[in-house]
Formats: sequence, structure tokens, C-alpha cells
Amino acid sequence: MSARILVLPGSVRTGSLNALLAAEAARRLALTSASVTLLSLADYPLPLLDADLEASDGLPENAVKLAERIAAQDALLLVSPEYNASLPPLLKNAVDWVSRVTRIGGRPVQPFRRLIVGFAAASPRPGGGARSLAAWRLVFQDLGADLLTPQCTVGEAGTAFDESGRLSSERANLALDTLVETLVGQASALGRHGF
Repeated sequence: MSARILVLPGSVRTGSLNALLAAEAARRLALTSASVTLLSLADYPLPLLDADLEASDGLPENAVKLAERIAAQDALLLVSPEYNASLPPLLKNAVDWVSRVTRIGGRPVQPFRRLIVGFAAASPRPGGGARSLAAWRLVFQDLGADLLTPQCTVGEAGTAFDESGRLSSERANLALDTLVETLVGQASALGRHGF
């Protein structure tokens, strides 16, 4: 059975460097034996997490749909921007809502538990979004995911891609190839293989 891998960029902004990196990662993953899905959070609009809203209206439909997609995967590649040296609000809000989903179709579920998670980031700054990824590691560790050590950070990303959206930096290419290879290997060997 081929590993099921979801690629999730944390930005929906037109011209997003992280959406570009996610598309390139998905392209490389598609060249492997894995079954790859590239999602956009624009397709899953969510209100700000609010316990009162959840108590009065229940979980938003898009939170449940997104949780269903994630729960059906063996692995997740999270491609995250860095905002003020930390997590981007759009992606953090989506992860927080999904973490609230405990049942899907009447079955108990923990969407992130035992999910193999890899991390990538692109930033116009030299650090390449590494501080955001450090913060994400704490979040996903708490959610019970299995985290990969290799990650890909693309600094000065405004000039890191060519006209076709491919990475032009040798260092970034090597980091992304290592991440893709590790993600596919771990997802194939240790993935959840079924929801």
C-alpha cells in the first residue's frame, strides 16, 4: 500500500513563497510511490477558535472535513510561514480547530496522533522560517504526532525560486530532497495505513 501524504501550506496569499514551496514539495513527492494531496486552507474557511462558539454551534463543518482529510493520511508535510518569529495565525487556527475534533462518523479519532509530520518553511529573511518550525514542533509533539528530524528552511526565499517555481539554491534542494525521502520512507514503514 502506498503511503498517503498530505501537503498543507500555511498561507493562502497570492504569490505566497510557502505555497510555492509546498507545490514544489508536492511535485517531488508525486515522483515517489506515495499518494500525494496538496490542500489549500482557502477551501476550509474557519472562524477564530472560540469555546463559546463551539459550545453554542458545535464544531464548524470545515473543521470536521479538514480533520477527516488529515486522519486519513499516513503523513503530513506542513509548510509554514513565520509571523513575528512564531506561528502564522491562519494555520494555527486550523490546527487548533482540527485538534478539537474527537469523533468522525461516530468513530473516536485523534487526527494528529501517530501522524508522521515533516516541516518546511520559506521566508524572505535569512533564517528561512526556522523559528516558526521550532514552535510547530512543540505543538505537534503535544498533539501526539511523530516528528521527522530533517526539515527544509528556505531563507531569502524571494530569490530562491526560478521562473518555473523550482528551487534554485543547492542547499535548499538538498534539504527538500532529504525531507521528501525521509517522509516517504517513514510514512511507508510506520504510517497509520487506515482511518
